[in-house]
Amino acid sequence: MNPWETAGAELIQQRQNTSGNSSSARASTTPSELWPTHDEKSGTVFVRRFGRGLVWAVVILAAITGVRSWIVPPKAPAPAPAPTKSAPGYPSAEAQALAARFARAYLTWDEGEPTERAELLAAVLPAGADTQMGWDGKGSQEVLAVQPGAVSTGDDGQARVRVEALIQRSTEAPPTKGKKKAPTPGAAHWVGLDVPVVRTAGRVIVTGQPGMVGIPARGPKAPELHAPQADTELSAATEGVVDRFLRAYSTGDTDTVTAPGASVPPLAEGVKYKELTSWSADKGSGTDRTGTARVSWEISGAEIEQTYRVELTRVSSADAQRWQVTAVRGGTVTGL
Repeated sequence: MNPWETAGAELIQQRQNTSGNSSSARASTTPSELWPTHDEKSGTVFVRRFGRGLVWAVVILAAITGVRSWIVPPKAPAPAPAPTKSAPGYPSAEAQALAARFARAYLTWDEGEPTERAELLAAVLPAGADTQMGWDGKGSQEVLAVQPGAVSTGDDGQARVRVEALIQRSTEAPPTKGKKKAPTPGAAHWVGLDVPVVRTAGRVIVTGQPGMVGIPARGPKAPELHAPQADTELSAATEGVVDRFLRAYSTGDTDTVTAPGASVPPLAEGVKYKELTSWSADKGSGTDRTGTARVSWEISGAEIEQTYRVELTRVSSADAQRWQVTAVRGGTVTGL
């Protein structure tokens, strides 16, 4: 044999044996032997899970409250104001009553009875006040009516009460032989009076002389008021009912023309029914309806027209149905 060929064959055989042993060694080695595992401690697991839970809690809280509230915190609420004790309201009714009494006494005088005015004023003035109140003791005047009005309050319990009084001045008649001049009543007219008052010691008293003021000659322009729409069919059907009621309204026998259970006091004696000038029932539905009536009355030798809101109800019986009056109110106010 060729010695070179024998040496080459042996060398190849050696290489094959070497590669086979390496493969076997690699095959017999498991992954767990190359990278050994170690059991994780329980404390580490808790920390990791707690951290994850905390992150998720922060994310959820941010979604609910908004990230802006973290960056710009809300302002602290302002402290509630301390409760204050409110002063009791001004006794306006008492002030009006006192001012009305004072105005009647103050604006009434008669030079023939000078002490009567002083006595009336003494009853409504503070103790020791001057009961003449600036009157020179002459002339004659009578107060027919007084109407207290607005009360305007000021400082230290003071107030000003507006009073309107209907006065009638007297004029002197021409003298006759053997007789003194006799005063005759003149025309009546309204005057305004501002009365100063003050609240003290639980009462209201007049503080000094009042002042006469003017009264507007006419009122302001009235707002545009919308009249209710008329129900022409119901107006025609109930006109006779309203006419009979108004006739009985003036004679005092209203029980026979009003609905069961209704109570309508009759008018005073001396008022006579003239005619129903107009009647208009409002549009609507149901058994209770309202309308507007214009009526002419005769009183004290004169004829005067007035306006009423008349309420009707439909009464049913075994035989038929009919409308009857349940209430009547003066004026044209709707919605009441």
